[in-house]
Amino acid sequence: MKTIKDSVKNLYNKDYNEDLKKNYDEALKDSKFKNLVSHLKLDRNHLQNYTSSLEQSSLEYHNCQNCKSILECKNKIEGLAYLPIEKNDALIFKYKKCKYLKKLEEENRYLKNISVIGSSVYLKDAKMKDIFTNDKNRFKVISSIKQFIDDYPNEKHLKGLYVCGNFGSGKTYLLTAMLNELAKKGFKSTIIFWPDFLRELKASFQNDYNEKYELAKKTPILLIDDIGAEIITAWGRDEILCPLVQYRMEQKLPTFFTSNLTLDQLKEHLSVTRDGVDVIKAGRITERIKQLTSQIEMISQNLRN
Repeated sequence: MKTIKDSVKNLYNKDYNEDLKKNYDEALKDSKFKNLVSHLKLDRNHLQNYTSSLEQSSLEYHNCQNCKSILECKNKIEGLAYLPIEKNDALIFKYKKCKYLKKLEEENRYLKNISVIGSSVYLKDAKMKDIFTNDKNRFKVISSIKQFIDDYPNEKHLKGLYVCGNFGSGKTYLLTAMLNELAKKGFKSTIIFWPDFLRELKASFQNDYNEKYELAKKTPILLIDDIGAEIITAWGRDEILCPLVQYRMEQKLPTFFTSNLTLDQLKEHLSVTRDGVDVIKAGRITERIKQLTSQIEMISQNLRN
């Protein structure tokens, strides 16, 4: 004999199944939904348990079918589609990468070879093929970095460059384009924006100070961007910069610099701290930079205007 509890349960199940059937029938009126479920082997008694998820999948599947670029992606998560996978008598829904996202990830795989510390200006899209060549004042730098790209695979102990010049002349762009090109060939490098690097180091004494400093010191290729723009302290000059360039000089590790200052001007800049003037310590650093690099002054039009 059925109890009241059994009767209520049966009534509930009947109403629930009727709602599933009704919702599924309503969803079938949408051609996108109908097209998607037609490709699935499960019968409708199973499929109607997933109507809501299938509706989302059908929309995203339709979007993908008509998409021509990841920039046109209309799905909830760019480059991904929420799609059903049949497993036994059930569906599992997972996000699947579209062909455009896969291509983009493959094209950007080289970025894993470049570490950036203390910088918000890294130009990951800087490319050698896109560099501006209409200004003869840039030719010497361009020629030098092309030579470095050609030579580095066979000789890892090359001199870097100290590129100085006016604001906005493209110093950072040219050198990051070089590093991007080398990264695509599998070579690792690190870029540090010098003023921010010093601030980050000072703020990370209790955290990852050693990790950041050792990376900058020992990375196969190093770009120190905008040296000379920092506020000089004895700590930054004597404890950070001096050992850094000393180590890289001894190990003959390629090191590049950008600055608005010539090396003579940098020497003057480094000599003055709150503790006084120390030309000797500043001179030691600039002499090491001379051992590490060839200086090229690049006065060009301001490309940021």
